[in-house]
Amino acid sequence: MRRLVWSLPLVMAAWTVAAPRAAQAGAAAAAVKKPAEDCACESGPLPEVFAIVDGVRITRDEVATATQANVDQLHRQVIEMRNRELAVQINTRLVEAEAHKRRLTVVALLEQEVMAKVQPPTEAEARAYYDRNKNRIAGEFQDVKASLIASLAGERQKEEAARLVERLRAAAQVKVLVQKVTPPATHAERARVMATVNGQPITSGDIEDALRPLIFKAQEQLYALRREVLDPKINGTLLSQEAGRRKVTIDALLAAEVTAKLKEVTAPEAQAFYEQNKDRIEGGGDFQQLKEKILQYLQDQERRRAEESYAQRLRRAAALQVFLGAPEPPAYTIPTDDQPWRGGPNAPATIVEFTDYQCPSCAQLLPVLEKLAEEYGDRVNLVVRDFPLQQHAEAFKAAEAAEAARAQGKYWEYVRLLYAQQSALDVGNLKEYASRLGLDRKEFDQALDSGRYAGQVQRDVQDGRKMGVDSTPVVFINGRRVADKTYDAIKASIEAALKAASVKTASADGKR
Repeated sequence: MRRLVWSLPLVMAAWTVAAPRAAQAGAAAAAVKKPAEDCACESGPLPEVFAIVDGVRITRDEVATATQANVDQLHRQVIEMRNRELAVQINTRLVEAEAHKRRLTVVALLEQEVMAKVQPPTEAEARAYYDRNKNRIAGEFQDVKASLIASLAGERQKEEAARLVERLRAAAQVKVLVQKVTPPATHAERARVMATVNGQPITSGDIEDALRPLIFKAQEQLYALRREVLDPKINGTLLSQEAGRRKVTIDALLAAEVTAKLKEVTAPEAQAFYEQNKDRIEGGGDFQQLKEKILQYLQDQERRRAEESYAQRLRRAAALQVFLGAPEPPAYTIPTDDQPWRGGPNAPATIVEFTDYQCPSCAQLLPVLEKLAEEYGDRVNLVVRDFPLQQHAEAFKAAEAAEAARAQGKYWEYVRLLYAQQSALDVGNLKEYASRLGLDRKEFDQALDSGRYAGQVQRDVQDGRKMGVDSTPVVFINGRRVADKTYDAIKASIEAALKAASVKTASADGKR
């Protein structure tokens, strides 16, 4: 059965924040008017002074001069995103209501009304598309055929989904009560009704809650834009101060501390780099043809590392204060009911992983999470939720199979087999793995063939989307996303969560 993995996001045309392109030279310094509307997308008030370097102040205005064009562009994107979200919310309500009326799951409704009506693209159609656009497509047709067919199918699904939404809108009572969607100025304004669908309100709070992951992404991009300007200013100030102390020019200082100490890249090192990367080198060519370019590339990398290392030494020796803070990830309430778990059900720290059984990084992360769960015992609850990626054709069915194995008490054993056999996850193999574990094959096969657990997998995907999950693996600890998924980083996040829980408990006890 063809599976509409993304269902609602496909139909609702969910919109994401795209990083702005760098402004052209000189454009960033031009006076750019801020959007008239408030985007409500900054993580907090910006400090007047971003950093102090040995008494030298780097102000907000100095950084704003170089970043204003891109910052304003991001602000405008968020304003537009907020207006689009109202349409997304309306479409979501319409599809959910129609599914409820027909006594279907949303997945089943979209299978009937979208997938069943889409004609799969042929190889000839993919070839025709390739021929029309090959100047913009990297690779030969046979190499990109599968991705082109998937892309064409996705476009057809979107068109059919748009027709479904149009039909549902025509038959429903939809009232849009605002011309523009603006952020709530106060908590009370979250109750403001933006639209109604068959009498059911869509509030400002509904929109803001849906946008939390995208607004956080915008905040991260805003922070990165400012740090990209601030950090070179800090380094430049440090270099200027150090050159002044030594009574030399900055060029002379860099020559002595960086250039003179550079390790020269050797031909064997260039040869090794070529062998490791030759399949990814644009344009191809043998080593002798590319040798000088590779040597220059590696030498430039070596210089950048040396410059960064020297800058870090100067930073450690300086009186440096940075007041521009990174945005704090939002804390989500992630449903964990009826999900595979291990550890303590009432643990003060809950780890939620969104995973894909065809994802190599997910396979590498599982033993790390299991080790941590074993170390912390009932102080940690490890919960796994499914997030099969669209590009992994067998991942959705594998997730259904994992749920079928869980129903027979063999989830953890079964998923280890899935991760170990990621290149063999077709339905036949999924059933064979059930036999290896001694599962009741009749029950397992019936669950898999009927799609008994498809709705459960789809629910995980939908919940993940609400929290900004768009890749795998993604890990949350007590509702906050963990960026670094190494053992040490996750362990540190667990410790921080346990400490915060302990402080909260102590505070609650003190009030009694």
